Amino acid sequence: MLRGVGRRYGLRGPWVLRGLDLDLPAHTLVRIEGANGVGKSTLLRLLAGIDAPTEGRMTGRPRTAYVPERFPAALPFTAAGYLTHMGRVHGLPAAEAAARGQEWLARFGAAGYARTPLAELSKGTSQKVAVAQALLAGPDLLVLDEAWTGLDTEARGALDRAVAERAAGGATVVFVDHDPGRLAGAVGLAYRLEDRTLTPVPASPGDDGPRVRIEATGRPSAALPPELPGAPAVDGTPGTPPAPGPTPPHGPSRPGRRPRTVRRHARPRPLRGPGRARRRHHVPQRRIHLSQPTSALAGRAVRHAGPSIQATSSNL
Repeated sequence: MLRGVGRRYGLRGPWVLRGLDLDLPAHTLVRIEGANGVGKSTLLRLLAGIDAPTEGRMTGRPRTAYVPERFPAALPFTAAGYLTHMGRVHGLPAAEAAARGQEWLARFGAAGYARTPLAELSKGTSQKVAVAQALLAGPDLLVLDEAWTGLDTEARGALDRAVAERAAGGATVVFVDHDPGRLAGAVGLAYRLEDRTLTPVPASPGDDGPRVRIEATGRPSAALPPELPGAPAVDGTPGTPPAPGPTPPHGPSRPGRRPRTVRRHARPRPLRGPGRARRRHHVPQRRIHLSQPTSALAGRAVRHAGPSIQATSSNL
């Protein structure tokens, strides 16, 4: 996306960025690190299309949304009016833009400020509006410049989840944040900006970040749902039964045979005529455990389980 990009201010000003090459793959969180004043915000403005490079070229910019380091709160809008306006800028119909704006305000705990003028909002609430305007249209490239700054704990968690959802849905998220542990383990690519150029930062060994455990149960011959996101790793051998629990009422299973579950009714139910009872037989089941990063799952495992396998998930 960036090839030989450089940026300086003025014809004879010093170069802030020089010779930058950067690719931004889909489904990826990209972290930009660096000391204060090295040009991180300049780079993000270039990526967002707010600024233009002095040299080099930028190609293939997708539908983009941007949260600036400083949100211009003194605008002649209420919070809801501003989100509706920005939704229209992104191509949404007015009614849909208004509905999505209300949804994101509620998600960040700011629904009570929908009719408040932006100039009267606190810094934290203004930041919630700034983040909401970037998310409401579902951008393919989301650029966040210190977007977590000023948010309360609940709103920071909501933004973490929203970022994970955008990446899991196919978007690229490029962010700068002063907290070195922000989205730890979920970041796909990291770069350090110094001496006017980018250097890849290797991932910390063994740093997988927060994970979700999925328990899937289904027929022994059933394959895993192909739609499970994140290429989950299987804990143990597929088909391995769970750890032994209490002995079932019908006695332990014979060696070499799969366990069978039998459900008995207190009273026989008539099937077709007197004296005939219906018994329910159950197909043998296999149970496997998987684990995968929370950001890759993004709450979708149960929806993608399919008819042959039921899946449940829990945070580890």
